Amino acid sequence: MREKTCCFTGHRKIPPEERAGISDRLEHIIISLYQQGIQTYEAGGALGFDTLAARTVLRLRENCPGMKLVLVLPCLTQTRGWKPEDAAEYESIKAQADHVVYTAQQYTRGCMHRRNRYLVDNSGICVCYLTKERGGTAYTVNYAEKHKLEIINIAANRSEKQKP
Repeated sequence: MREKTCCFTGHRKIPPEERAGISDRLEHIIISLYQQGIQTYEAGGALGFDTLAARTVLRLRENCPGMKLVLVLPCLTQTRGWKPEDAAEYESIKAQADHVVYTAQQYTRGCMHRRNRYLVDNSGICVCYLTKERGGTAYTVNYAEKHKLEIINIAANRSEKQKP
C-alpha cells in the first residue's frame, strides 16, 4: 500500500501572495500522482499547508474514483488554542476524511514527530512545501530522504522534483 500512498508536509504559514500559486501546483501534482496510481493521500491536520493539501484532495476526490484522504493526527487535542474558525475547518475536514489515525491520545513533547514519522513510514512519495532548513517540515523531509521517498517540493523557489 505504501507505494500507492503520498504524504504531505509543509509550513503552517504560507505567504498570502504565494497561496494561489502553491494551490495550483499542489492540484497539478496530486492529479499527476493520481494518474500514476497514487490513490491514498495522508495529511497531518496542521494549519497552513496540511489544511490546503487536505482541502485539495477532498475537492479532487469528487472526480477521482478511489482517491482517499487519511488524516494522521498527533493527538486528540491538536486544536487546543486554535482560533474557532480554524478549529471548525479542521473538524469539517476530519468529518470528510476517509480515515483518521491518531498517533497519541494526549499531547506529549514528541507527538508531532511521531505523527510526522508515521506519515513518512506509510508513504512512497512526500509532497512538501519547504522553505526553511529547520523546524518540523525540515525534520520530516530529512526523515523522508533517509527512507528513500520521492520528494516533491512545491515551494515557489523550489518547484522541481527532488529524489533522495
